[in-house]
Amino acid sequence: MDIPGTASLDYWEAKQKLFHELRREFGGSNAIDAMECVPRELFVPDAYRHLAYEDRALPIGDGQTISQPSIVAIMTRLLELKPSDKVLDVGTGSGYQAAILSLLVEKVISVERLPHISDIAKQRLSSLGYSNVQVAVARDVLGSPTDAPFDGIIVAAGAREIPLQLKCQMAEGGRMVIPVGQDMDKRLLKVLNSDGRFSVSSHGFCRFVPLLGVQSQEL
Repeated sequence: MDIPGTASLDYWEAKQKLFHELRREFGGSNAIDAMECVPRELFVPDAYRHLAYEDRALPIGDGQTISQPSIVAIMTRLLELKPSDKVLDVGTGSGYQAAILSLLVEKVISVERLPHISDIAKQRLSSLGYSNVQVAVARDVLGSPTDAPFDGIIVAAGAREIPLQLKCQMAEGGRMVIPVGQDMDKRLLKVLNSDGRFSVSSHGFCRFVPLLGVQSQEL
């Protein structure tokens, strides 16, 4: 697919500084290259566009946020994506994460609990040319079982436990990255499905808005 335009001159210096810092911290990767191709300033409200390339989360309305770039980089890299992958993005928000994923994989299914937020993200992604992203309003079941299995699942909200519903949507060899914990500070976990057996590794702490919906668990 065609890659949408990069930041305007108004954001160029801040964008260059941010991605210099991200590469210094994490090294080069396809994930960070894809992030640099996505104009983050178009995924935040006008009032916060001057902060688009600060390494910080920003409000997008309805109590939701766009994640800080360093967390996006960590989570995207942990998914170890391949061009042929199908990925589930839980918590569309502004659509920023889905846009990044769309440049790395064949298909992205993105679900959002809030219809107003979902509609805005869907229109934005379509207008910017991210044609391999399907945005839907989430219902009572977490994820999108009818589109499963997924090679990758990324969850942009904090869960109390690892949801069984999402584990059941993982393909053989699938990876899931999800913030989990009982307190405000969550552990960023990576879940691997290997022949029906699930392993979990921890990758530091983060903060996210709560994951909504039923959360049955097994791990």
